Amino acid sequence: MSLKLEELNADNLQAAVSLSLKPGQEKYVAPVVHSIAQAYVTPTAWPRVILDQDQVVGFIMGNFDPENEIEAFRAGIWRLNVSGEDQGRGVGKFAVQALADEARSRGAERITVLWVPGEDGPEKFYLKCGFVPTGEILFGETVGVLKL
Repeated sequence: MSLKLEELNADNLQAAVSLSLKPGQEKYVAPVVHSIAQAYVTPTAWPRVILDQDQVVGFIMGNFDPENEIEAFRAGIWRLNVSGEDQGRGVGKFAVQALADEARSRGAERITVLWVPGEDGPEKFYLKCGFVPTGEILFGETVGVLKL
């Protein structure tokens, strides 16, 4: 496996919006096309595709807005979508680490993520990555923090 991140662009856009999750995961994460629309209107968004060799296997969108009035939105993960067939191979963990590295390079000391609670949701994954729930709930979602 040879993973890397690449900026979202015209060449990888179709593969990114075509990513399909495992059945039932759609209720826990917005489709990539929603993330792209959000990135278009949010100058601080950081959308990237995750490549294995030259194949798009995932999408991550971070946000870096150190002045945001909501602390949880100053540096963190807004979306993480990994193709259902590529889950369990370290793709998501790689993407979280890459975003953490980017946050560190921008002077952040922590990153956050919000997740929808649920049995099939991403909570176990984020906890394995080192995120700790803060006890805060935003927009009905659990806030987790990872100290860098």
